Amino acid sequence: MEDIIRVENLHVHFYSKDGVAKAVNGVNLSLQENSVLALVGESGSGKTVTALAILGLVPFPGRVVEGRILLNGENLLDSSPERLREIRGKEIGTVFQDAQAALNPRLPIAIQVEEALLAHTSMTKRDARIRAEEMLTEMGIPDPQRILNQYPFQLSGGMCQRIMLSIALALRPKVIIADEPTSNLDMTLQAWVLEHLRQLKREYGTTILLITHDMGVVAQMADHVAVIYSGSVVEYADTITLFKRPAHPYTWGLFQALPRLDDVERSLMPMRGRAPDPTELKDECPFIPRCPKATNICRTSPKPALRLIEDQHYVACFNEIRHDWEAAPASGSRRTTQPPAPPEPDPRPTHHA
Repeated sequence: MEDIIRVENLHVHFYSKDGVAKAVNGVNLSLQENSVLALVGESGSGKTVTALAILGLVPFPGRVVEGRILLNGENLLDSSPERLREIRGKEIGTVFQDAQAALNPRLPIAIQVEEALLAHTSMTKRDARIRAEEMLTEMGIPDPQRILNQYPFQLSGGMCQRIMLSIALALRPKVIIADEPTSNLDMTLQAWVLEHLRQLKREYGTTILLITHDMGVVAQMADHVAVIYSGSVVEYADTITLFKRPAHPYTWGLFQALPRLDDVERSLMPMRGRAPDPTELKDECPFIPRCPKATNICRTSPKPALRLIEDQHYVACFNEIRHDWEAAPASGSRRTTQPPAPPEPDPRPTHHA
């Protein structure tokens, strides 16, 4: 499959009087055609900033200081503001985390839904209003004429999320960036949003970058998963492989902290410590202070790069968790490479997810 979006060695820094915060610190990703890539990590890991960098929307005082972001081969970091405005909405749609906050509280819904149509097509305002009503109807919103005349603060969070989806999908973009699309929604609306995204992928071949910390959503939606920690991708694999054989100690720790219905008597193991301050990151593995498998090589070597450990499975670790690999390469064939997208002391644990 072809890469629609490829992120190469992306670095995004935020500058303040307290120092330089390395929010994104060498991210490598690729988003393949007609697939769902989940970007997973705890709050503050750099997931949203990575998405904002793709859209050219990194807020002040942030700045992309290194790397490339390729959209069908075009480097977006070299694109003009006019070109980026053309791309946003037409080629890349976005569903922000808090839809109610993302919508402009001073403008009626009609103006916000029609904006993308008027900006990227030759529609008249009358045609845009008719199409806006159709879009809200497709989203299952009752009485769309009334809703279009209301303001975001008059609507529920779930209704605002559906409207945000309508705006993102107005021009049927090939790529959707969905940042925590089910947060703050009840279970019924969560299921509806996820099913609608699946339907887009099925019917239109839409490619989705799904940003989340919910591993249940990942299991339902994603074809591949990139695990990000302190601004760096530490593991990349297809979803089944990642759930069965997590190799990075951080990924393994995430799974140990999750309750499981098939093992209700298993004790949860919360991850000790916390992520390092982004203004104090060194050129070493950022997980060292929390890692139960850290050794001297981890403390004396530069930050490890992603390397292939089995087919389509990459990990950035000197001392990864070993499993009974079903298709392990010979030991001499392990190599450092970019991805196609991109606790327990010894004896090493075997995790069955």
